[in-house]
Amino acid sequence: MPEKMRLIKKYPNRRLYDTRTSSYITLADVKELVLGREEFQVIDAKSGEDLTRSILLQIILEEEAGGAPMFTSDLLSHMIRFYGNATQGMMGKYLENNIKAFTEMQAKLQEQAKAIYGENSPISQDLWAQFLNFQGPALKSVMGTYVDQSKKMFDQMQEQIESQTRNMFTGFQFPNYPQGEGGEAKRSGATGAATGSTDKNEAAKTSQPARSERAGEKK
Repeated sequence: MPEKMRLIKKYPNRRLYDTRTSSYITLADVKELVLGREEFQVIDAKSGEDLTRSILLQIILEEEAGGAPMFTSDLLSHMIRFYGNATQGMMGKYLENNIKAFTEMQAKLQEQAKAIYGENSPISQDLWAQFLNFQGPALKSVMGTYVDQSKKMFDQMQEQIESQTRNMFTGFQFPNYPQGEGGEAKRSGATGAATGSTDKNEAAKTSQPARSERAGEKK
């Protein structure tokens, strides 16, 4: 029978209570659960609200405040700009898929090392670190190529969205907005008609003084 998900309650005094061990735990203990890939859920002891994401964000904040942060200021600024943007949901999924792909690659390497050297071998445990040290440049090149390809795909998708948007709003009269061939012809015709009308008015104004002079000569 599958074991139930580990339930952790958060009380108003900010203390976390592990219902499985019937004891209070710290944020560091929750981090160990994450590293151990153990599924858990944090809820508000009073309202029952799910606080798992909030607790995980607190762990990330503490890690970023340490000596070796993972996210640069520029990256965090870019992430903030995606909130409220039309691409917010898509970008979250994009980042999630990339992290999963990297994690799967790491897991496969560790499984191969365990099969060759054994589970408790120091070589098996340090192989991933050694791989990054010796294959760092090659890995960066592979990841760089992958990122470039992803960026090109994202740019192409953005161009398609912009093209579809232009086609959708072609029939509407927006200032300084391209209207297509039909709209350009209509605007050209309207501009010509307006110009012709203006020329006629100017000609009429010019001819009025001349008629007045001829009328004075007759008198």
